[in-house]
Amino acid sequence: MADLLVGNVDADVSDEELIEFLAKYGFPAFDAIERVHGSGARPAVVLSFTGLSPEALRRLQPRIHNMYWRNRTLTVQVMPPRQP
Repeated sequence: MADLLVGNVDADVSDEELIEFLAKYGFPAFDAIERVHGSGARPAVVLSFTGLSPEALRRLQPRIHNMYWRNRTLTVQVMPPRQP
């Protein structure tokens, strides 16, 4: 399992739009999404990929990091593995 933090995502973007956007750049569909609103200025999402290793996600991450999408520049990080 691997998690991807995508920061500065428009708060109005739907799950379907995220799936389509990521698929366009070779990402598989995510299994779960957690929205992180924070102060509201730079909302983020944490996407969980059950069948993907962190190493595989790191190879995909540069495809969308610093990409301008929906009037925002995305920041993308692979999260460290969660501790049981």
